[in-house]
Amino acid sequence: MSGIKRTTHLTALALAIAGASANAELRTETVTYEVDGQTFSGYLAWDDEDEGKRPGVLVVHEWWGHNAFAREQAEKLAAAGYTAFALDMYGDGKLAEHPDTAQEFMQEATKNIDQVKARFMKAKELLQNHESVDAGRIAAQGYCFGGAVVLNMARLGVDLAGVVSYHGALSSPVQAEAGKVKAKVQVYTGGADPMVPSEQVASLVREMQNAEVDLTLVSFPGVTHAFTNPGADKVAEQFGMPIAYDETAAARSWNGTMQFYSEIFAR
Repeated sequence: MSGIKRTTHLTALALAIAGASANAELRTETVTYEVDGQTFSGYLAWDDEDEGKRPGVLVVHEWWGHNAFAREQAEKLAAAGYTAFALDMYGDGKLAEHPDTAQEFMQEATKNIDQVKARFMKAKELLQNHESVDAGRIAAQGYCFGGAVVLNMARLGVDLAGVVSYHGALSSPVQAEAGKVKAKVQVYTGGADPMVPSEQVASLVREMQNAEVDLTLVSFPGVTHAFTNPGADKVAEQFGMPIAYDETAAARSWNGTMQFYSEIFAR
């Protein structure tokens, strides 16, 4: 795979994650790659002590960009027995610190669906080619902007075992078609999220039912946007945004995801 640069780290991480060994050793790599002449930087994480090939999970970041939160999700997945790749949808080290900048980055990245798919598919290829990964067992999970990305990849018929959207936008100009969607779909949304109103939720359910997609949708009453991210409260205070971390919703959605993966990846 020419044009790909890897920076590997062997780090002993004391991870306070349910189900993980207290002294689990994780391997991580920063992977620099190109898509259509633009440079991107992703983050691989896996447990090197696990033997044999295992399922791979792509992690798609929030609208802020490829940040520490996305990398932490990859590490949590690695501790749970998967190889994870926190991909980069913006490229060139773009990381927003203000909502206006995040909006600009997101609009540029999603200006056409072919560009979105090309960036996602390159990351999927990198993950599938990793020595620890069973290339036939791949899923994707995304947060906020990333949740919309993984849903659209499912709608487009990308070969994925499953996708999970956390507080992601549910409406899309891309619509699921019967017989085209390969992935099973899980959606976790806040019942009080003004960015994902009930109309979007109802529309998604109709869309997925009409396309005969295996859909599980959980709506948390009183919960708003960005409920999985512990940093949401600080951002809400700083910019006056209607977002908030919810520990219960975050834990329930993560536990539901782990159960989902154990089912779709079962031999």
